[in-house]
Amino acid sequence: MAVTIYHNPRCSKSRQTLQLITDSGSDHTVVLYLDAPPNGASIVDLARKLGMAVAEMLRRGESEFKEATDLPDLSDDASLAEWVAAHPIVLERPIVVNDNSGKAVIGRPPENVLELLS
Repeated sequence: MAVTIYHNPRCSKSRQTLQLITDSGSDHTVVLYLDAPPNGASIVDLARKLGMAVAEMLRRGESEFKEATDLPDLSDDASLAEWVAAHPIVLERPIVVNDNSGKAVIGRPPENVLELLS
């Protein structure tokens, strides 16, 4: 099984989730999304895999979100995804995708990833 983790090494939940993936022995790809943000279309695809709207993937407590003056309509997935691509710090983390099934989860709590690994 192969999984992809959208990882922020500064985040303890993201580190714990990566450790669970590593401990499982699953092949995995680590995407350091703050260094190489996914584009808008990829963010919309992640939302689809998670079964949620793009707005549900946001860390609304981040100052970059709270202080944004250019935030698009939260119900417009395409526009919001483009905005998130330019402000990746507001993307919830970690996001883990099972590359075989196309299903995804947010690793909060980290144990959420276990359903993808079984």
